[in-house]
Amino acid sequence: MNENRPTIAVVGATGAQGGGLVRAILSDPEQRFAVRAITRNPSREGARALARLGAEVVASDLDDLTGLERAFQGADAAFCVTFYWAHLSPQMEIAHAQNLAKAAKRTRVSHVIWSTLEDTRRFVPLDDDRMPTLMGQYKVPHLDAKGSANQIFAELGLPTTYLYTSFYWDNLIHFGLGPKRGADGLLSFTLPMGPAKLPGIAAEDIGQCALALFKKGEPTIGTSVGIAGDHLSGAEMSAALSKALGERVVHADVSPEAYRSFAFPGADDLGNMFQFKRDFEREFRNARDLDLSRALHPQIQTFAAWLAKNAAKIPRS
Repeated sequence: MNENRPTIAVVGATGAQGGGLVRAILSDPEQRFAVRAITRNPSREGARALARLGAEVVASDLDDLTGLERAFQGADAAFCVTFYWAHLSPQMEIAHAQNLAKAAKRTRVSHVIWSTLEDTRRFVPLDDDRMPTLMGQYKVPHLDAKGSANQIFAELGLPTTYLYTSFYWDNLIHFGLGPKRGADGLLSFTLPMGPAKLPGIAAEDIGQCALALFKKGEPTIGTSVGIAGDHLSGAEMSAALSKALGERVVHADVSPEAYRSFAFPGADDLGNMFQFKRDFEREFRNARDLDLSRALHPQIQTFAAWLAKNAAKIPRS
């Protein structure tokens, strides 16, 4: 199947990050790697589409360590990612990371990229009341769980590159974070970060950056790499949205406290996340260098470029 090319096993192959990497590998002019697309349901159209493009599609679930070992068997490298928003459980997130790391260790994968985020408790201890503690032991559960799982890969001695991603602009389409139309008829874009700039990225560009890291190989092992396509404030994002959508979009600069009170699952988590990225703007942005990102993927999109391709897909409810 792989024609003697090294094989990269990609977890979450029909998701945002994994899907981008599978397509990046398949469309790579150098054709350096074969790809094994790992998904829970190979019969779904997204998985069948990858198979038609030339991916080897296999079934596995992050709850199934034995299944992951079978999926990783014979692979030279693995892209590992977990899916917090599918279950909203930090404990499950950590258990899934453990299964991924154990499977990679037992199958002797030679290079792992672990898609991760900061453990915010390194910056804001649990007894720090600047932001509320959630679930008894987290400040930003979906970040903290991924960040704490870094240690799992390190303790197993896995040859790991730690890939720190940024806010997906695709969230404006698929996650309900796009502009909302108010009673006055105006669109408003809510970003509770004041003038602080938010690193963001097109989800598909994560895969291209990951592919570049796999090509670099051993020199990246043990390193942390942060990626972003742009750093923009809420006002700057609103101005770009106004231009792309052809109507005025107002920046709704609410407080993190107000955001935490919004009536949707995970609002408290996201409110804390935006506060963290506001309060530790320098550290968070410095960890996601734009020049480094563009060196990995010279065609990485700015927010304006992403909007030029995707503005029509953004709901205007």
